[in-house]
Amino acid sequence: MAEQEDGSRRRREAGAQVVALECVAGSSKAEEWGGGAGVVQEGDVVEAVRVGSGSGGGAAAALDLEAPFKGGRAGLHKALHAAFKRGDTSVEVRVRGGRDLQACIVPHHGSPGAGGGGGGGRKQYVLRSLHDPNYLLGFVDRLESECLVLQGTRSTRVVSALSKAQLQDGYVAYPWEKKMRDTLRTPNSSCYLSMLVLPKALDSNACLYESFDDTLARANAWLYSSQASGIPIDFMSVQSEALLTKISGETASATVNSGSLSDLSNVTNATLYGFEDYHGVDIGVVKAARLWFFCIGGETLLEIPLEEGDTRLGFSISRTEEGFIYISSVVEGDKESKAPSTRSGLCELFNRAKEASKLLVISRVSGEKVLPWMISSSGAVRCFDTVSLSQKLSLHRLAVRPIQLHLLAWEKPSGPAERIIRSPKLPSPSMLPPQLHQNLMEPNEVRVDDEEDYVGDLSFRLDDLSFESSWV
Repeated sequence: MAEQEDGSRRRREAGAQVVALECVAGSSKAEEWGGGAGVVQEGDVVEAVRVGSGSGGGAAAALDLEAPFKGGRAGLHKALHAAFKRGDTSVEVRVRGGRDLQACIVPHHGSPGAGGGGGGGRKQYVLRSLHDPNYLLGFVDRLESECLVLQGTRSTRVVSALSKAQLQDGYVAYPWEKKMRDTLRTPNSSCYLSMLVLPKALDSNACLYESFDDTLARANAWLYSSQASGIPIDFMSVQSEALLTKISGETASATVNSGSLSDLSNVTNATLYGFEDYHGVDIGVVKAARLWFFCIGGETLLEIPLEEGDTRLGFSISRTEEGFIYISSVVEGDKESKAPSTRSGLCELFNRAKEASKLLVISRVSGEKVLPWMISSSGAVRCFDTVSLSQKLSLHRLAVRPIQLHLLAWEKPSGPAERIIRSPKLPSPSMLPPQLHQNLMEPNEVRVDDEEDYVGDLSFRLDDLSFESSWV
């Protein structure tokens, strides 16, 4: 009999109508789903509500309401409306299980639940959790059995919410100018250097090219030769780079067609392939190699101050076969006249480099990069002219404007965030080209005219990359 009475009582309770909580706006906190830290949940049955704080001199006393609530949700809504109207928005809700909700009354557009009684177009009110302001709850009339189902399927709702949750992205402002000025060793300039190697043309009409493997081999040879010449650079990466060009006639017929998937195998090692666009124009793609490298010790700034009356700078520049410009010699025994090269410390730096069999390679002049940057399809290295560079340096002297030279360093400066990088071993003097070895060990004879700047008598040709020396 007792078991039957208990079963009948549970069925009556399950069919009874109660006031429960309904989530209007979800919380960003994990406790909303797990019930941690005493947070109330959607579907919790409300047992008691305290509306208003009752504090203050003329404030109305707090209204304590306990279940069953007269009028259900509508009755509680009237109490919330009255408290909000008099400005006393404090609410404390106790749900079944002993958990409490500390909240305040806020107006809300639309009814918080489908089971609400009345209200129509009247202003609705919800409860904003003081524990998490993003958590909004309202009262709703439900059967107790419905509340039990909601509470029982909470884990299912968590899994469903997890599957629908999406990460949001956006844009944030970044102080690029400040970062590029303060964090880079050379302000506003990258330490990444590159050389674009075009495929070698097999005919004068540039219809046929060597394979891409040959282009990679030429890039590799240029890098190793530069290192053997005494250039402080090291390999970083290499990649293919597609260059678009318009082709027609004989060139179009000689290219590999990439119009179908079956032709992709032929494109792999081809350096020129073509396709036709929507307008029937033949487009050619030349596959070059981009060689990325970096300076072992970074770039070091050397400023050469100039004065009125300077008739020479006191150093000469030359160019290696690979296109790098370097200090080939400086004026010796210049203690009395004090040429700019002596005043700036360039003379001492050159002598130290010469003793260590190292080159002083110029990477920038007054911020302008003067490193080689391309190898053409004919095999010529695209680089800067030493004659025009000497003329520009002479103009600095005539205008009495200081010269800023960036040199490729062999070692990083010691510091808390930078470790010393050991300079690679250079080849023995017997392996160096004769004239380069002579420039390193024996300075060129000084040829200076006190009235005019000597800039050399050799013209600059891409197909004649010799080791000429220009005095300034």
